Amino acid sequence: MGKPLIYEIWEKPASSCIIGICTAIWFYIQKKHIGYANVGLSYEAVVEGHHWRLITSAFSHISVLHLVFNMSALWSLGVVEQLGYMGLGVEYYLHYTLVLIVLSGVLVLGLYHVLIQKFKFEYFRRVTAVGYSCVVFGWMTILAVKQPSSKLNLFGVLSLPISFAPFESLIFTSIIVPQASFIGHLSGIVVGYSIAWGLIHGMNNYWAVMMLGWIVLVFILSLKKTGAFDFSFIEIEPVSDSSLPTVGFLASGNGRTVQMDVQPGVGSELV
Repeated sequence: MGKPLIYEIWEKPASSCIIGICTAIWFYIQKKHIGYANVGLSYEAVVEGHHWRLITSAFSHISVLHLVFNMSALWSLGVVEQLGYMGLGVEYYLHYTLVLIVLSGVLVLGLYHVLIQKFKFEYFRRVTAVGYSCVVFGWMTILAVKQPSSKLNLFGVLSLPISFAPFESLIFTSIIVPQASFIGHLSGIVVGYSIAWGLIHGMNNYWAVMMLGWIVLVFILSLKKTGAFDFSFIEIEPVSDSSLPTVGFLASGNGRTVQMDVQPGVGSELV
């Protein structure tokens, strides 16, 4: 007999919180009728200064099936939180989740840039990627290296050997789901191997807090600068170098959300 759900949630606090956040965001997006083009990661949008999309794209999902598939895989991969005796555990999970979110998104944009500028694939200029799969594939890869004897359970009915799961899942989703982002999933795998093999290492509470602080700062300033959200207590004044904004604080007021129209002719990719 399996463990009670409440006990499993207690053993996987970080992944349980992330599942709750992604679910709440999905309900909010549905309630407010926000299109994926307004929150997803696209090359054109980021070039225009929408750096906040690196974060919103990871936690947003196009459909309930997309959400359920990603969260089911994430729940299974939450076993990483229980492996403190192997040098993993909750802190490791939180530290490198930050790394996976940021670096996999940056790698996706880098690959888009090469495909657009070098190979002239203009499709990747406008395509919008949405979903938590980059992180899911990253943890799948890390677990495949750290504990190859593990199993990846999906929906409680499908079980894959974790050692083959990253590339099996990459091929499977690319064939079965036409909109699946091959580049997004591959980016998660690449960053995952970089972490598992120690090429990216040294994360601790200090660096995690520093990284989170920079993420929040860039998130807020890019939202303000692009007009996606009006933080009325922040004023960004132009200086001689427009890429270096000066931040001032004004009297607080109510923010409002703008830019809600879905851009016509924009493709989508599920990650």
